[in-house]
Amino acid sequence: MIVAAQIRAARALLGLDQRRLAEAAGLSLPTIQRMEASDGQVRGTLDSVMKLIEALDRAGIELIGDGQVSSDGGRGVRLKRCDSGSDAKTSDTDATR
Repeated sequence: MIVAAQIRAARALLGLDQRRLAEAAGLSLPTIQRMEASDGQVRGTLDSVMKLIEALDRAGIELIGDGQVSSDGGRGVRLKRCDSGSDAKTSDTDATR
């Protein structure tokens, strides 16, 4: 399942505030706030948690659970790869501006 820190990290990667995440997931702002205030696994109905996970998935977030491949084996989030091969890469000239 998902933990509160993953929600906050995913929002940071996407540049979303809690209100915009709530809108994207079809949930209320207090529901997102309650989920993020949870200790460990998020509190909420299964339906609400699934809506949140699906919204993050649509936005390009991959949730990494315990024991899944990662450098330290802990939980986390990462942006999914773009299938078109047009990741958010910058050229040398863009990086120096």
